[in-house]
Amino acid sequence: MIELLFVTCLATAPDQCQERSLLYTDISPMTCMIGAQPELAKWTAAHPAFEIAGWRCRTLKPGELDI
Repeated sequence: MIELLFVTCLATAPDQCQERSLLYTDISPMTCMIGAQPELAKWTAAHPAFEIAGWRCRTLKPGELDI
């Protein structure tokens, strides 16, 4: 499983940030890297009060996913 992990901050309060993630089961880490910016642009368009402060793709190991 691949996770697109990103940090969002309120545009009006840049010190208030949260980690968020999107999970994928059928892509490679390279595909995540290539497709991350369009996915993050969609997320930002749907959540205009937030800005993306940083992001990365990573492979999740079994048992690493929080339920």
